[in-house]
Amino acid sequence: MPDETLTTEKLTATCCIAGGGPAGVVLGYLLARAGVDVVVLEKHKDFFRDFRGDTVHPSTLEVVRELGLLESFLQLPQQEFRHLEAQFGNFTVHVADFSRLPTHCKFIAIVPQWDFLNFMSSHGKRYPAFRLLMEHEVTGLLEEANEIRGVTGRSPRGDFAVRALLTVAADGRHSVVRERAQLKVIDLGAPIDVLWMGFPRKPDDPESALGRIADRKFMVTINRKDYWQCAFVISKGDFDEIKSRGLPAFRQTIVDVAPFLGDRVQELTDWDQVKLLSVAVDHLEKWHRPGVLCIGDAAHAMSPVGGVGINLAVQDAVATANILVRPLLARRVSAADLERVQRRREFPAKVTQRLQIFAHEHVVFPILQGQIKTDRLPLFPRLLNRYVWLRRLVARGIGTGVRPEHVHTPEAQARK
Repeated sequence: MPDETLTTEKLTATCCIAGGGPAGVVLGYLLARAGVDVVVLEKHKDFFRDFRGDTVHPSTLEVVRELGLLESFLQLPQQEFRHLEAQFGNFTVHVADFSRLPTHCKFIAIVPQWDFLNFMSSHGKRYPAFRLLMEHEVTGLLEEANEIRGVTGRSPRGDFAVRALLTVAADGRHSVVRERAQLKVIDLGAPIDVLWMGFPRKPDDPESALGRIADRKFMVTINRKDYWQCAFVISKGDFDEIKSRGLPAFRQTIVDVAPFLGDRVQELTDWDQVKLLSVAVDHLEKWHRPGVLCIGDAAHAMSPVGGVGINLAVQDAVATANILVRPLLARRVSAADLERVQRRREFPAKVTQRLQIFAHEHVVFPILQGQIKTDRLPLFPRLLNRYVWLRRLVARGIGTGVRPEHVHTPEAQARK
């Protein structure tokens, strides 16, 4: 156990949240709104990070609406995707139609994640019980009698410790908290990685195609108004081999799958402009132990397939707040309370992961291996183009997912 006497900053809270991503900030907001004293610890000095997931799905927008924040949220710079399409060789595939979702917002909003986090944290700071500490990196846990009593870490001012009734790990797929808590991770495997990069967008560029599939190539192009956010999918572990072939060969590969970028791929001049996302799909056997709970990617790391990871994390946060607000206010959080959170959210996470693994094994990886040809449309894309009800079913899976959550926590404290 770390020696707490060496710390230079000592804090206390009813709930300490490690990680200032979507799960951590939304949970912190909901708990503080209900009057729970909460501190959120974020290791970076700001939320600005390139190539984070920026999709805010209808289920998350519904949560924002239930909090009374939708009108101001929609003032943020964003794009709205009411339909999703893909380019399969020379064929256009109509993938999803969000027009009939049972939600107020029938679209996916593309919002920079730093804008979403700044928005939620700025509203959280209006509650006296909400504290967000930037540049506070969690490195260890406080443990007494086999129970977690908080965290230790580093900040620019030195070491710190936060003693808390409950510690929530919302620190992502490489969670320090879940590692220190020695929670068992079950790796489901992922045969792909993703290379993120950006290219300028021109007014006459294509508008809507999201996925672009060519022979042995798969790339996602997201229209961000003034630039394209691109995710080039590769087989697991192939990045070093791709780099060994050189940038000119990689630039040509991009043009092969997205010809409209041919006049600007020369702007890719250094491998530092390409960010590797090592895709992992895993989940914890048990999400908790006395004094600690994992949510979001810390509990179940998701593939980027479907772009649903952020929204599952937010749904975890809403369910966690709904279940734990009363025990936290009473300062009596039991193992049964933590188990209720896992029971509530484990099924949606596992169903989503199984669908992602199916897509990896039967769609994405076979394309990369040349097992699926692009000279004719396979059966499922043909059915999508033919039946609008099927596109609406896909939209339901992407837009709201399995067991969407709703806000049941009260607004118990006056705002600052």
